Parts: sequence; C-alpha cells; structure tokens
Amino acid sequence: MNACINGELSLIAMKGCEDFTKQVDEWIKEWRGGGTESYIVKTDCPRFGSGEAKGLIYESLRGHDVYIIADMFNYGVTYEMYGVESRMSPDDHFQDLKRLIGAIGGKAHRINVVMPMLYEGRQDKRSARESLDCAIALSELVHVGVSNIITFDAHNPSVQNAIPLSGFENVHPNYQMIKALLREFPDISLSPDDIMVVSPDEGAMSRCIYYSSVLGIELGMFHKRRDFTRIVNGRNPILAHEYLGRDLAGMDVIVVDDMIATGDSMIDVCRQLKSRGAANIYVFATFGLFTAGLSEFDRAYSEGMFTRVFTTNLIYRTDELLSREWYAEVNMCKYVSLLVDTLNQDETISELLDPAAKIHAIVDKHNDHLKNNVTAQMKIGG
Repeated sequence: MNACINGELSLIAMKGCEDFTKQVDEWIKEWRGGGTESYIVKTDCPRFGSGEAKGLIYESLRGHDVYIIADMFNYGVTYEMYGVESRMSPDDHFQDLKRLIGAIGGKAHRINVVMPMLYEGRQDKRSARESLDCAIALSELVHVGVSNIITFDAHNPSVQNAIPLSGFENVHPNYQMIKALLREFPDISLSPDDIMVVSPDEGAMSRCIYYSSVLGIELGMFHKRRDFTRIVNGRNPILAHEYLGRDLAGMDVIVVDDMIATGDSMIDVCRQLKSRGAANIYVFATFGLFTAGLSEFDRAYSEGMFTRVFTTNLIYRTDELLSREWYAEVNMCKYVSLLVDTLNQDETISELLDPAAKIHAIVDKHNDHLKNNVTAQMKIGG
C-alpha cells in the first residue's frame, strides 16, 4: 500500500467495538508494513452518577483522518445511573458518538463514521404524524463535522437524501455471505436445479435479485399480508405470508433479509418453505438482533425448519448466540479494514462495493472443486 496522502489515519472504537476495531487495526498494520504502532486512539466517555456523560480524547487529532467505529445496538455495554446498572440503548450510543466528535473539536482533517447498522434506520419515512429520526440523526452528524458515513445494508438507502452534499456509503456483505456459506457447506450445489433464492417480503427483493443474478439461480418471494388497523410492538402485525415462485419440492433455499429482529417473520417463512417441500434452508441476515431471545429459533431448528442462520459480526452478538449449533458468524473485519485503508488514501472503493467478479470467481472455484470430487469418486468406483 502507498503511504496515506489524506491525513494521518486514526481509529476510534466506541464502547463495545473494541475487539472489532482491534482486528481492523491489525489488518491495516499488516498491509502497511507490519509495524507495531497502533492506529487506535485512546478515548473514553465517563458518566456522572446522574447518567450524564462527557467525551474525552487523550491525544491530538489535528490534521488526522479519523474513522470512528460505532455499534449503536450493543446492549451488552452498561453504565451506572443513580446506583442502578443500566444497559446502553441506541440513543445512549448515539449521544456518546456526538460527544467524542465534540471532543475532537473540529481539529481533525476529516471525520468518518463507520456505523454498520444505521441508527434509527427503520424510522426512515413519515406516515401521518411521525418523526423522521434517521434523517434528523444524519443531519446532526453532518452538522457536528462528519464528512462521510459508512453503513451496511441500510433499511432504506434513500434516507441519504437528507444529507445530499455529504458522503454516504451503503455497503452490502454479499461476497462474505456466500464465502461463509461455501466454507460452512463445502459440498453444497449451487446449480439452479438444486438451489434458489427466496425473498421473505417485498422490501428484501432488491437484495435477493442481486444474489439470484450473480449466482445464476431462480428467485421466489413472499408477500406479507398485514393488519393495518393495529400496531403491535411498533409495527402492523402480519396476517399471512403468500408465496410467489417456482415449485420448491426438493430444492435448497437461501432466504435473504437485512435483519432478524424478533425472528417471528423469518421462522414463519421457513415453515412455509418447509411445507412446500424445501430441503435445506439457509438464512442470510446482515444483522442478527434476536430481540425476543433465541428459544424460538432453538425450537424451529430442532423441528428441522432451517439448516443454518448466517449473520455478520458488525453488531453485538451474545455468547449464547455464538454457541448455537444453528448459527454461523460472517466476519466483516477484513472488509471494513479494506474500506478504511482505501478511503484513507483517497482511492476508489467501487470494486469493494460491487464484488460481482469476486463472487463469480469463488463460485467457479467451488464448482470446479465439486466436479473434481465427482471425477475422483467415479475413478475410485470404476
């Protein structure tokens, strides 16, 4: 790699992102000559007993190109308020992010925020008298000095229209998901006769169309019929999933979505697929929140409703989730390192944002591996 030309690189890990940022730091150090000096800046957001806080940075960042890695959904981080231990909410994390930006005091050359799951990303549009929280949050970040925001699989990418003159990179973990699937199941067939992609709803269709196109396999979808007369847990409850697509009998299925929240909808989709004769079901979700716990997924897995759930390590995962047989983690640290390293040198990230060529290469390699195995078995048997 060339020496950086756009300000000295500095990494800031928000609370709960220390391990992830350390891995990013190690990759960049390796690419830049293997030095021992870390790019991570020591920071803190101590809190008073009342719950109020302040941001502290322990070294000068004047002229630096700063990348703040922030997981707004890490509820594993706690603080004490009036003697009671409280979990940090997305609102708490967002305030701490602004505190650290405030502590930089406008001295940095450029401030970039790597926010894998976009804060308030699901509150992206207005229906009747509602707040536009995501647009307001993005505007706030730009107002306090953020030049560029890097997020993954935004629920609605058009929310970037709130900050039209600022950088907004919406990244997808497509290549890493497929790579993880092939690593977990090295003998899986990606033939269109054996596997297809199914969208769990209308909103996930664009993601599924991409997978269908780069893998050369067929696409199906479910349509959610909702009860718009009621709101339960902040959303209109789903009455039924209606399937549109080819016959599923004996087919393996990849189900793709941006997130798993409670997981009720995803489990119902898997049940519907199984009832139509699907064989193995592989769930791809960029973010695994599992807000209702893991018991329903444990039960569905024991009933054979799905084969594996793949989510990234971009947000907090509990030790309980990591220990589950049905769960497979997709590590995104190297990819984030590539984005940061490339942007810091003011180089284009177009190839990183569109990994179609890499996907084709890994799929071709996988297919060759399967053909060689078949040939070897025929020779042994012959």
